[in-house]
Amino acid sequence: MFNSIKGRSVIITGAGKGIGRGIARRFGAVGCKVLLVARTQGDADSVAAEIGAAGGTARAFVADVRTAAGTQAMAQAAVDAFGGIDILCANAGIFPAAKLGAMTESDFDAVIDTNLKGTFLSVSACLPAMKANKSGRIILTSSITGPVTGYPGWAHYGASKAGQLGFMRTAAIELAPFNITVNAVLPGNIATEGLAHLGADYIRSMEASVPLGRLGSVTDIANAALFFASDEAAYITGQSLIIDGGQVLPESLAALDAMRSGS
Repeated sequence: MFNSIKGRSVIITGAGKGIGRGIARRFGAVGCKVLLVARTQGDADSVAAEIGAAGGTARAFVADVRTAAGTQAMAQAAVDAFGGIDILCANAGIFPAAKLGAMTESDFDAVIDTNLKGTFLSVSACLPAMKANKSGRIILTSSITGPVTGYPGWAHYGASKAGQLGFMRTAAIELAPFNITVNAVLPGNIATEGLAHLGADYIRSMEASVPLGRLGSVTDIANAALFFASDEAAYITGQSLIIDGGQVLPESLAALDAMRSGS
């Protein structure tokens, strides 16, 4: 199904760890040429080596998506290395917890600058190359937190992720004349390396909130991003896809208890 994007140039921000790493490996596996954008050279190099060892093509690049200079350099690196930009996965994001009353202005700004402003700057930097080709796919990594749900300590994160969807809808209209689509994936509880320090009890409690009874994998998110990037999704734009194992469906814990009891 996804052979249609073999050989295409892809930029993935936040590619050094977690969901970004999973997306990068998946795009590399189907034959895309991947620019891995991360905050540290070591993380980007590590993922590039993984993709290369599997027979794929990848370049590591360090950029700060909070700055126009960083995202413009990122876009130019993809053009120089691969001849253009076909796909952007704007995935970079941070999620430090801080409850209202304790959250500072700098806490709020740091999350908005990376998650929301970083999306805007990444898209803006890639537009000249996409418009020149009269084609492009832009996939944003949003979240269920903000657009659908809330969680204590993540007011700034939720605002940034909801903001991405507002940005997406207007961007999809503006960019449609250039045959550029803009869509978003909304992950629920996903198993990444960052969860290990939380402990087995916490992970079990997360799994218990999901009707399918398990955390999602980074590959689950990557497959959705891959679909939005494909020719098969050419008539889809301005849309969001929740990948959460049914996490947002129960109206209460009682609904999950009823499911498990069979009543």
